[in-house]
Amino acid sequence: MQSCEISGDSTDDPLSSGLRRKRQPRIVVIGAGLAGLSAAKALLESGFTDVTILEATDRIGGRVQSVKLEHATFELGATWIHGSHGNPVYHLAEDNGLLEETTDGERSVGRISLYSKNGVAYHLTNNGQRIPKDVVEEFSDLYNEVYNLTQEFFQRGKPVNAESQNSVGVFTRDVVRKRVKADPDDTEAVKRLKLAMIQQYLKVESCESSSHSMDEVSLSEFGEWTEIPGAHHIIPCGFIKIVEILARSIPESVIQLRKPVKCIHWNQSVSKEIERVADHNSDLPEEDKGSDVFVECEDCEFIPADHVIVTVSLGVLKKRHESLFHPRLPEEKVMAIEKLGISTTDKIFLEFEEPFWSSECNSIQFVWEDEAESESLTYPEELWYKKICSFDVLYPPERYGYVLSGWICGEEALIMEKCDDETVAETCTEMLRKFTGNPNIPKPRRILRSSWGSNPNFRGSYSYTQVGSSGADVEKLAKPLPYAESSKT
Repeated sequence: MQSCEISGDSTDDPLSSGLRRKRQPRIVVIGAGLAGLSAAKALLESGFTDVTILEATDRIGGRVQSVKLEHATFELGATWIHGSHGNPVYHLAEDNGLLEETTDGERSVGRISLYSKNGVAYHLTNNGQRIPKDVVEEFSDLYNEVYNLTQEFFQRGKPVNAESQNSVGVFTRDVVRKRVKADPDDTEAVKRLKLAMIQQYLKVESCESSSHSMDEVSLSEFGEWTEIPGAHHIIPCGFIKIVEILARSIPESVIQLRKPVKCIHWNQSVSKEIERVADHNSDLPEEDKGSDVFVECEDCEFIPADHVIVTVSLGVLKKRHESLFHPRLPEEKVMAIEKLGISTTDKIFLEFEEPFWSSECNSIQFVWEDEAESESLTYPEELWYKKICSFDVLYPPERYGYVLSGWICGEEALIMEKCDDETVAETCTEMLRKFTGNPNIPKPRRILRSSWGSNPNFRGSYSYTQVGSSGADVEKLAKPLPYAESSKT
């Protein structure tokens, strides 16, 4: 979202106000994640010199967080560059020699790229049995066929019937279930396994969407987001290198760390409030006291600005929009914030002395047989671990060692974040023993995990189109303020 004043007809400066100024417009960017750094870099390269970035934490990068342990770098946040054709992040990485291809061109059409180029996903049940490969392949083909149907509601304008509740989860579960039960070639035992696999696949989907449940994701809008063509890539030396490249061209003086923002006083029409703020800060030059925007920081400093670019997460906006903006945001933006969805997807890295999995195994998928007829993916607090959908094998072991990367999302991820490392490590080890049927799996020698949901500066991993929202709500958030026909952006 961008907050700016009404611009006049000046052609000297695309961000200046109607009154011609000799000085450069003062631009404040809130947040030093990829969006904030990219905005500041673009402004500086376009000739704007009075740019300030305010970052609440003690580091830049936002939801990019690469952690180096011994010889390897682990990603607690952003991991893949999804697609290459026209992807600016890809081109930035390619130009700086950072890339490693993780899927070949043919497989890049797949919906997710795991760490390993090769290998097989092991689908294991809570009874310690591996589901036969042919059963998994049959189910996967069916699931992907139905997944493709979910894209058609948006892409082809298909009407959504009331039965689906406009939910990807409800629609998928219903259609897949009916087809599994109607298959005349499967035994009842095989049907039971396939029905249980529905929930596991939906858990994986929830992690990809960063939703608590696919039941909350809009069916009519799901097909709006399409994958960028080309292979997926990881950056072995860390995704943080992208952040560092962006920051190279930004002078250190521009970025202020540990500078949380309390309130953005954004509309000059509230002149009395602006005057009160200006009077409070006696150090302000007279020319600043008539500023269009004041950014009030937690340390009581008031920073005058002509324009503010707000790049905080949707999670922060949901929690703080009422107090973060004065006057409050227009109802259109408030509704967009409330309607769009954001939840938490967390990673759990477990490092072992030796692998207990076979060399062909590239992931362990947890299938709970008692969930064959489940309608919900919400669990009691003490059963939070049932939301862990899988563990991927990090590849190659020469780089990472013997490490599994687990995935958990939604409210259960928040519960996991409250647990200590010892509890999470023990719980995950017990799960692995149960599903592999191997009671001798040792506890990991080390655990590393993310906590995006409980972090007050993020409050979630990434956003999605919740039932009742659409891509238009994203556009509403991006629309500059104040609204005026003569505004220029």
